[in-house]
Amino acid sequence: MCLPPTLGVILAGGLSRRMDGNDKALLSLAGRPLMDHVTGRLAPQCEGVILNANGDPSRFGRTSFPVIPDSIPDHPGPLAGILAALEWSAAHQPDIGWIVSVPADTPFIPMNLVLRLHRACSENRKLIACAASGSQVHFAVGLWPVSLRHDLRQALADQGMRSIRDWIGRHGHAEASWPVEPVDPFFNINTPEDFRHAKALVRQESVE
Repeated sequence: MCLPPTLGVILAGGLSRRMDGNDKALLSLAGRPLMDHVTGRLAPQCEGVILNANGDPSRFGRTSFPVIPDSIPDHPGPLAGILAALEWSAAHQPDIGWIVSVPADTPFIPMNLVLRLHRACSENRKLIACAASGSQVHFAVGLWPVSLRHDLRQALADQGMRSIRDWIGRHGHAEASWPVEPVDPFFNINTPEDFRHAKALVRQESVE
């Protein structure tokens, strides 16, 4: 399958309340910032990568990719990060028609994520595809057409919508599913306990 040009966005705009406000994207996992693990898996699948994060971008140091804030105020959630990426792509990469979003706290995303999301869209004739593992749909891990940016802005800014599930319910979506064994590829780090588990998984991978 020949993939359409796709821009990757790492969603790091959350407030990390359950991690005592620490910036999850910068947590050190196996000697590297968490976002480096995500980027290392996502970048080879995309035409480019951007980071959605609010606040002072200098805390990310000399990143090799743009850091873009939400374009809707007051931290309305991952939908705002998706919107920011869609609008950035339209303004700066007009030849790219799709973005794929991945939270910054998912260090084990599949290396065939973009391929399988595009395939799910094509086979099911949908504009949107989301990842799933086991019986859980991961709505923030998705493929989004840049053409829906105006619809999403209206939903967020004018209608106060905050749920990804609610928004894609208007358009329908396809799903691409992965097994959860031996490791759920969409394991995400929300708590200190999750972070300890991620460290154990990385050690296990290095041994195997």
